[in-house]
This record gives sequence, structure tokens and C-alpha cells, in this order.
Amino acid sequence: MTKAQIVEEIVQKTGLTKKDVADSVDQFLQAISDALAAGKHLEIRGFGTFKVKRRKSRMARNPRTGDPVPVPERNVPIFKVSKELKDLVAAASPQGAHGQEGGH
Repeated sequence: MTKAQIVEEIVQKTGLTKKDVADSVDQFLQAISDALAAGKHLEIRGFGTFKVKRRKSRMARNPRTGDPVPVPERNVPIFKVSKELKDLVAAASPQGAHGQEGGH
């Protein structure tokens, strides 16, 4: 499901204007991005938690040459799904997997 599809679904369910919903969705996503960029975590109860994790530096290999390549430490965003959302998804019909009929 794309952001545009989410906006359209909210418009249909609420009767709000498409512009208002699109602006709200954009602001919501920007708030999450800003919090993560500032190193904060964000918890949405019943949905999940967004956090920033520090990955240590390590040595990797260039797949073409096999030469070792240093990978510097960096921050990466992670999302941990809440138990409620896990249970909801687990209870859903396998037919609706991936948002399409037949599971594909």
C-alpha cells in the first residue's frame, strides 16, 4: 500500500478533504523522521516503536574483488512491532497476505 492509497482510504473513511489528509499524513511522517534524526524513540501504543540503533564499525568484503572494505559505524532506524499488531496480523486470513488475493 502506498502513501497515496493510505490518504485515499482515510479520505473515504472520514470525509475530510484529500489535501487535509495528505498534509496530516506528511506531517505525521515528518514528525517520525525528525524524532529519529534527533536520536529519539517514538512509541505508538498498539502499533509499534521506532528507535535508532547504533551499528558498530566492521569489515566487509567487496563482492567483486573479495577485498576487505571498512564499514563505518552508523545510526540506523529500526521498528519493533507491538504485540497487539503481531496478534492482529497472525489472526488475519493468509488469503489477504501482501494486500492481494491469493497471497501474491
